[in-house]
Amino acid sequence: MLLLPLLLMTAFRLFAVEGMWLPFLLKTLNESEMKTLGMRIDAEDIYSVNRASLKDAVFIFGGGCTSEIISSQGLLLTNHHCGFGQIQAHSSVQNDYLKNGFVARTLADELPNEGLTATRIVYMEDVTHLVLFGVTADMDETRRGAVVKANTEKTIQAADRPAGTDLQIKPFAYGNQYILICTETYKDIRLVFAPPAGVGKFGGDTDNWVWPRHTGDFSVFRIYAGKNNKPATYAKDNVPYKPIKHLSVSLRGIRPGDFTMVYGFPGRTTQYLPAVAVDYVMNVQNPLRVQMRAASLAIIGETMRSSDDLRIRYAAKQARISNAYKKWIGEGKGLRRLNALDVKKAVDARFREKAKGTEFEPAPDRLASLYTQAYDYNKAYDLYVEYLIFGPEIFRFARNFEKLTETYAAGGKDTAELRKYQKGSAFFKNWDLATDKKIFAALTPIFMENVPARFLPKLLGQEKSKHNQNYAAWAEALYGKSVFTSSDRLGTALAGFDKKTANAIKKDPVFVLMQALYGNFLNDVNPTYEQKNDEIEDNMRLFMAGLMKLLPGERRYWPDANSTLRVTYGKVEGYDPVDGTTYLPFTTADGILEKYIPGDEEFDLDPKLLGLLRNRDYGRYAAAGKLPVAFTASNHTTGGNSGSPVLNADGHLIGINFDRSWESTMSDIMYDPSRCRNITCDIRYVMWVIEKWGNADRLVQEMTVVQ
Repeated sequence: MLLLPLLLMTAFRLFAVEGMWLPFLLKTLNESEMKTLGMRIDAEDIYSVNRASLKDAVFIFGGGCTSEIISSQGLLLTNHHCGFGQIQAHSSVQNDYLKNGFVARTLADELPNEGLTATRIVYMEDVTHLVLFGVTADMDETRRGAVVKANTEKTIQAADRPAGTDLQIKPFAYGNQYILICTETYKDIRLVFAPPAGVGKFGGDTDNWVWPRHTGDFSVFRIYAGKNNKPATYAKDNVPYKPIKHLSVSLRGIRPGDFTMVYGFPGRTTQYLPAVAVDYVMNVQNPLRVQMRAASLAIIGETMRSSDDLRIRYAAKQARISNAYKKWIGEGKGLRRLNALDVKKAVDARFREKAKGTEFEPAPDRLASLYTQAYDYNKAYDLYVEYLIFGPEIFRFARNFEKLTETYAAGGKDTAELRKYQKGSAFFKNWDLATDKKIFAALTPIFMENVPARFLPKLLGQEKSKHNQNYAAWAEALYGKSVFTSSDRLGTALAGFDKKTANAIKKDPVFVLMQALYGNFLNDVNPTYEQKNDEIEDNMRLFMAGLMKLLPGERRYWPDANSTLRVTYGKVEGYDPVDGTTYLPFTTADGILEKYIPGDEEFDLDPKLLGLLRNRDYGRYAAAGKLPVAFTASNHTTGGNSGSPVLNADGHLIGINFDRSWESTMSDIMYDPSRCRNITCDIRYVMWVIEKWGNADRLVQEMTVVQ
């Protein structure tokens, strides 16, 4: 009698926890297994185009997170770190919502967020046969690309497009599959509730990517629509959105072994890379990026500790930089623990053996050759991105003025562009001169020492010599002479802007260096980088097709994440991270009090929260006398799954996905079912904070709560 459960457990361990599955294919590929593992709803309840289903309650939040509808009035739940930029934008020293939290007492108090969107999936459809119609194996890539492009445009034109929706076709499995996706985007999203730092940021960077965790990583927004319930840009008289479907909130609790499902928009995985690519990630790309970000974070951390004003200015930037930094460190450790390179080399060897005499035979050697050819370009590209996108902000700011300056310098006028800048820039609101100079001085030598010499502007070398390799002195000279480092100087220049001013700005030292850097990147690095990586993608298509055909029994092949709607499923469970250590799958508020350090920037608690916890005022959210805070489960997640609903066997909301364990960060490249765990904020803790700390009963009353 024990044999069948044992076999099922073995099958689950081997397969069920890995994979990010397309929801419209669950009926065919996954439903039976999911029910075996405990799911009590049907695939049609998860995804349907004929009736309301769970998919209609799951939205892309902004550009890179997931969110879910939890009321009939458009209440939207996501992570605190996903809404962090909006919370920061509304914050000031006088109204420090980052530290003290925010509660909108009425609809009128809910705060609009310019540019923030929420997007739902209307339907998805496999159109591979249409996109690849007429494509043959003997076509060169140019001809193939032209046929695919023409077929894509034709397919979109012929597709069903409900009013107010958008259509796109995305490639999957490196172009072996194509999916048509219809979306509807709402553009009036308002901030409703943000917990205090002692909830939403509790543990800070110390606990980030770490288990056990005690962070209440959530924030609440609301979708607003026009009077017809359709998407509309912000207007004061817009009304709360009435969704097709909203999630029920379960307070029933969970136990080890319970079925769980994560529904969201995972960003990017690369499960099928050959060994040469994994080698580059482990030994070149990640170490360089970590080195650059470590230097920036040390400076930003010092800045944020110096004053509340600077803490607020740099909070969102620090969070944006630090998350990937720590992830890359863990990813490297995890891949080494799994002997990832040896594993990948063995797969490549088996592929080569099986591919002899087939159309797939050239793929591994072509990929190895292309990665060798692309090496310097990839390295330069990665470093330029870190330097220009995540490094000194002054260059990105100065680049905004290129078009305006060129127009006026040539004798023309662009009054609309000029008026835009005369209104003032948010840049100076969230920027500090001394900090940016320090970042320049710290990152520039790392950048120059590691970018292949032929891709560096000559100006960098000249300035380095001019200042005797004293980067701090270089920064003082560069920033001290620039109009872009002073709001007053820039305002004066813009107020009297003319051809003379434009020509003066073209000689500004920051502007000159910015143009040299971007010029080298855009002209010398990026074109060949894109060409080589396009060729790699083309050959990965053949390699991927070969893996599925030649090595079908080695694993279950699912399409890598690409920011499209996916379902992953597993169960509530802990894990053994290292020898002699076992982690339980649950944490409670007892752990918050154990970690509490008065006055500490990461582990402090505001007085009201502290009092509620010490008094054990848990109300209906207690479980066996304790307040649940977070739990782990074996759901395969990645970036983009932040904010995703974690659902139980009945499709009810039991938590919000917000992280992976430190030992899981390699799962984008290689999944380990024994260690990989997603971390979820228990919905009971979310509800407790909203009701007990926030006194926001009006929000709780909107929800459908399952006791």
